[in-house]
Amino acid sequence: MEQADFFQQALVYLLAAVISVPLAKRLGLGSVLGYLLAGIIIGPFVLGFIGTRGEDVMHFAEFGVVMMLFLIGLELKPSLLWDMRRSIFGLGGLQLGLSAILLGGFAILLGLDFRSGLVVGLTLALSSTAIVLQTLDEKGLMKQSSGQASFSVLLFQDISVVPILALIPLMVIQDPAHVSAGQGETRHLAGHEITGWFQVILMLSAMSTIMVVGHYLARAFFRNIAQTGLREIFTATALLLIIAIAIFMEYVGLSPALGAFLAGVVLSDNEYRHELEADIEPFKGLLLGLFFISVGAGINFRVLAERPVTIIALLFALTGIKFLVLWILASFFNIKGAQRPIFAFALSQGGEFAFVLISFSVDNKLITDSSSDVLFLVVALSMALTPLLLLINDRLLTPRFFPPCDPSDEPIDAHGHKVIIAGFDKFGVGVGRFLRANGFQATVLDDNPDNVEVLRKFGFEVYYGDASRPDLLAAAGAKDAKVLVVAAEDKQQSMKIVSLAKRYYPHLKILARATDLDHVWSLMREGVDGFQRDNFNSALELGVRTLTHLGFNHYRAYKLGSAFRQHNRKMIRKLYKDHQEDENTFLTDARLHAQELEELLQAGTESSPYDFDCPWDIHSMREEAWANSSTDGLGGPNTSGPADADPGADDEGSANTSGRADADAGADGESSPKTSGRADADAGADAEDNPNTPGRTDPNAETDSEDSPKTSGRADADDAPNNPPITK
Repeated sequence: MEQADFFQQALVYLLAAVISVPLAKRLGLGSVLGYLLAGIIIGPFVLGFIGTRGEDVMHFAEFGVVMMLFLIGLELKPSLLWDMRRSIFGLGGLQLGLSAILLGGFAILLGLDFRSGLVVGLTLALSSTAIVLQTLDEKGLMKQSSGQASFSVLLFQDISVVPILALIPLMVIQDPAHVSAGQGETRHLAGHEITGWFQVILMLSAMSTIMVVGHYLARAFFRNIAQTGLREIFTATALLLIIAIAIFMEYVGLSPALGAFLAGVVLSDNEYRHELEADIEPFKGLLLGLFFISVGAGINFRVLAERPVTIIALLFALTGIKFLVLWILASFFNIKGAQRPIFAFALSQGGEFAFVLISFSVDNKLITDSSSDVLFLVVALSMALTPLLLLINDRLLTPRFFPPCDPSDEPIDAHGHKVIIAGFDKFGVGVGRFLRANGFQATVLDDNPDNVEVLRKFGFEVYYGDASRPDLLAAAGAKDAKVLVVAAEDKQQSMKIVSLAKRYYPHLKILARATDLDHVWSLMREGVDGFQRDNFNSALELGVRTLTHLGFNHYRAYKLGSAFRQHNRKMIRKLYKDHQEDENTFLTDARLHAQELEELLQAGTESSPYDFDCPWDIHSMREEAWANSSTDGLGGPNTSGPADADPGADDEGSANTSGRADADAGADGESSPKTSGRADADAGADAEDNPNTPGRTDPNAETDSEDSPKTSGRADADDAPNNPPITK
């Protein structure tokens, strides 16, 4: 029977969510209000589907808040927290302090003693992290000034829960009536009595333990789990981590949510951060939904029916006092225009921690049961009212009283990376090193834990995970990125990533690595913005060097290489069309193109249509001039024959060679700066080359075909700044 009852309750909750949330979203109410309305409808005071079990479900669903704070911590590196210190401790501290004083004073005026009034003031000064962040995120406001300020205030409030919890038993100790009755003197831990001050020391020790373990032991632990290659084990590990932290923090008398947040901050620099985020996100969303449904179901309409005037008056007092404090603080902290009412309305409710603090205060005899019933109802109603207030602000107040918000006035997220690199072997490393040298830090995803560990030692921001998972791409910031570089070696994985990105993130510019011609055509079918074949430039560069060793001067050898690139590009485009239409036509055209190329190169470059799209090897031309001149003070060597008998020895590293490859590049085919060597022909229509990027490609970056920027013979001859236009 119990099992059947469990499934029945699960069916009711899930059915309510599935029906109410899409309906609320369609009406523009937001998912949070949809969950709350669903809870009210199925609760004991309307349809009565869940009876009195809603409170038990809420205790379970509060774990969603713990998960949410863990994920928030993962996004906050200690350096970012330091940058936000003014808004966190300044704005957050003032909000909590002023709200607590005014709300506590109001409670004292209503008849509570000083200590009870202070506890009520501190409790009601807190806002709902779950409702505020979820609502602002749905509205796309988290990166605007109202969202950033709200987050700072909520973070300070979450941190403040710990000293408030520690303060409550200390206040009880100071009450002689409680001391004489033997109440409030001590708490128990594992059967041992502890005093209030020892509890504070215990709390600090617990937080230090989490930080030390997370910093020094977590990396090796996650690496061992990742090496199993089993995603479900990693998911189980992520859940184990949060559950263990929650139990540990509750065991020592701390807020589980704060412990999860601390753990998240400690792990924010961990290479497995995005994998953790992707694994936990679905559980967090589901549990938060249950939490909101439970809040709605927990609204005691019987108390509201018995004391409607009192409840409504207290509700308006709570939201009004907090709104006033927030509005005043917003003017001092430069929150302008339409962002100010959003900030004030968003934080004007009570929070989920109020349920914990009120229950704790009742246990310590600071608040009576009747008062707690009223406070529970007021807090729950204020939470349900928040999405509605924001909706009224969006539809009525902002259009009438505030000018449209100028996006240029909003702070830019300087910590967001514009580039994501999927796959970080030798090819991806080359791209990453080049971008980093030019001041662009990329978020890198790689599914090899050993590779991740090694590359992080060299300063790369590499995270463990499979980029072909949509949740992991989302965790890596694909929503806000501009470019996705698909450098995965496996063709199937590469195509899966490209297809996924095209479907879910159409705004991304996708540049992909191609392993062979079939892969090139697959990428063209998907409509990528650029591609680069693995070994084409490497092989062509080595072929050009071979010609120089066979007696060709550098100018002619590299001109032939340039013609080969151009013809190969043209061939790929033509054969791609044939490949789609008819196999016989494809084979015939492939043979014709090969014959045409052979005739073109054997006839020399004089009649080539690519005459001006070729490099000028100034270095070797100077050598030839010296070799053919007399020793009349020019200082050149008195030699004859080819300009460079050993091209691999004399022009490596020259900054002024035209189309010469750096010797260190070896098979990499990477050109030195100020060369006029062409990019890979395959990149032709793909715009891989950036003519405005200074500096040379790192020769050790990869074994493939990365071309140096600032080459005058780039993928399109028309772009070459120093060459005349092509005449065909």
